[in-house]
Amino acid sequence: MTGCAAEDAGPDASGASAKATAKVAQRGGSVGARGSACELPVTFDIAEFWKAEAVDAGEATTATGDLADLAGAFLRQGPVTMACEVDAKPAGKIGFLRVWTGKPGAADARAVLEGFVAAEKEASGAKYGTFEAGDVTGAEVEYVTTSKLLEESKKEHALAVTTSEGPVVLHLGGMDTAEHEAMLPAYELAKSTLHATG
Repeated sequence: MTGCAAEDAGPDASGASAKATAKVAQRGGSVGARGSACELPVTFDIAEFWKAEAVDAGEATTATGDLADLAGAFLRQGPVTMACEVDAKPAGKIGFLRVWTGKPGAADARAVLEGFVAAEKEASGAKYGTFEAGDVTGAEVEYVTTSKLLEESKKEHALAVTTSEGPVVLHLGGMDTAEHEAMLPAYELAKSTLHATG
């Protein structure tokens, strides 16, 4: 895993070993602080040209019937709810760095991340590790999701930290593995500049 130390990932944890020099994207701004596009329990830098937009999960609760179910399934994953999307399209890539937040509790970062991955349909091959950035220590995972419809698999990355305001998960997907890997420098930038705001 890029920039992540291997940690009891199963029979073969070697795939989670750190690369010595992970590529980091050029900084384009930051999110998380009061007055930024997304006010969050953490702050981090976003890649040049990427655009952040807050997600109002409360809007889903006003929907009814199938629409409410669909919105709820999209905006919630395991113990967290989507709070922010950082769109790569303005930078010429197809994908998002999504930020998910949860309620304060006793769960540690690894447990939160395991719950997040467990709620992902068709997730497999999860390799967990830990990371440190600034004033935060968290858990990180690399895994694969498989679309039965498209009969294709793709890589995903996510990390989790806990704050006094609750857990935060950053997730990088992408249209396919090639697009995901092209966006990894933006994920590394976010991870390396992560700070708790509380």
